[in-house]
Parts: sequence; structure tokens; C-alpha cells
Amino acid sequence: MRPFLLLSRRTFTSTRSSSKHISLAYDTYPSKLTQSTTKKSPLIICHGLFGSKQNWASLCRAASQRIDRDIYAVDLRNHGDSPHHPVHDFPAMAEDLLAFMDEHDLKQPILMGHSMGGKAVMMAALQAPERISKVISVDMPPVPLTLSQGFSNYIQGMQQVDQAQCTKQSQADTILQQYESNIGIRMFLLTNLKRQNGVLSFRLPLSILANSLDHIGQFNPPKAVYPHPTLFIAGGKSPYYPPFSQHKTQINTLFPQSEMKVVQDAGHWVHAEKPEQVLQLITTFSQDE
Repeated sequence: MRPFLLLSRRTFTSTRSSSKHISLAYDTYPSKLTQSTTKKSPLIICHGLFGSKQNWASLCRAASQRIDRDIYAVDLRNHGDSPHHPVHDFPAMAEDLLAFMDEHDLKQPILMGHSMGGKAVMMAALQAPERISKVISVDMPPVPLTLSQGFSNYIQGMQQVDQAQCTKQSQADTILQQYESNIGIRMFLLTNLKRQNGVLSFRLPLSILANSLDHIGQFNPPKAVYPHPTLFIAGGKSPYYPPFSQHKTQINTLFPQSEMKVVQDAGHWVHAEKPEQVLQLITTFSQDE
């Protein structure tokens, strides 16, 4: 994908919020299409657990060349540049997204999320179906799932990195190797390192996330239906693909206008493994009226 200039970056740096919601950090990618006067409502993209808006930067830049919508990539609470808060569950994340729409006067957006972000956007759609035009969930069905032990192990590894006061990323990676052999996953986790006074530490509130893993596995939607178009994108090799079939009736009840697209030979990080295929699916779905 050819790189393009990121035109706008906004962050909020407070670490606590006394209000019901928190203000989310975000990057914007204005549509590059020539028919800018006919631009439609925006696309808002949410990352997964331990991710951030920067994970979607390449895809957002490419999508801005194809989709006649401005794109907002947000950092969910307790991730990236967004504030930290002890409550980390999907009703809270949905409230943050709806407040983000209010703060920036975003009408009838398409909400898209991967993994944890997928559940966040689906919860927002079920809480306020009249406010959201379409939903895209990437490799995450709207059902409770048991998180693998790996997520807890990652947090333990990152906590050990913080305790070690590493000065080089290679030192942090050596510690994480005790918890994860896949270098791609380790590099993904290491994108959360920040340097302060020469020492590297994770910007994630690890204790909060450790205490919230059960909430992240669950999905307890309100008694509502989202009656608008919904796209589920699943990796053919992902462990989250089979639940789409196993819970088909429940999913269709919540999202009766949904369709399913499977990206073959892709795992859970579908957009990173098969970016062109995912981009094409997003483009077609978002432009289809």
C-alpha cells in the first residue's frame, strides 16, 4: 500500500474521567476522492485488545483513496492515547463511541471494529440502532467467548517488562519470548512501549486489563435488534470463525440484515494478513446503498 500523509491527529491525555464516558483519542483520514462535495457519513474504526489506532493506519490511508467517506480511527479506553479508566466493559466502550459521535457531530456513521473493537461497535449498534447506518465486525461474533490463556500470559509478560526497566526494545522482546514464541505477536505487543527518562514501559494499564479479561470475553447485549446492514468478516483459519456457524440463529436474531464473508487462509488478524481482500470487502459494503 502506498503511504499517504495523515492529515489530522488528535489526542486526549487525561488519565481519569468522572463522567459516564471518556473522550477518545483519534486520527482522521479525509476521503481523497474527487467528488468530495458528495461525501457520505464517516467510517469509524476500532482496534482490538492491546491494539491502537496506529494498527489501522495503512489500511485507513488506502481506504481514503477508495471510499467516499472520511475515516476516523479511534483508541478505545485504556488503549493507545485514550484515557485510562477502571471500568473496561462493552457497555462502557459503546457509551464512549456514542459520545465520540456527539462530540464530533458525526451523523449515521458506519462503525467497524476488530475483535474487542468488533464487540464494542456491535454493542453500540444495539444500544442506539437508529444512530448507526451500518456495522462491520472483523473476526468477532456477537456471542460470549472464552479468551485463551494467552491473553493473560501476555499481560504477565508485559508486567515483567515494566519491572525490568528495559532501555532497549530488544531487551523487552527477550522477556516476552518467555510468554510468546510468535515474533509477529510480540512485535504487535511491543508497539505499546513508550520511553520515559530512558526507560521503556507499556502505556497500557495492565492491572485494569488483567482484571477485565472476563468482561472482554463476554457479550451481554441489550434486548434489542440492529435492523440495518451488517457485515461479518472472518478469517478462515481463525478460532473465532466456527462460533459464527455454531451461534447462527442467535446472531441472525440480533443482526437480521447481516452477511458473512470469509477470508481464506487468514487467521484472527485478518486485516494484517490479507489487507487487500479486507479493503475490498469494506469498500464494497460501505459504498453499497
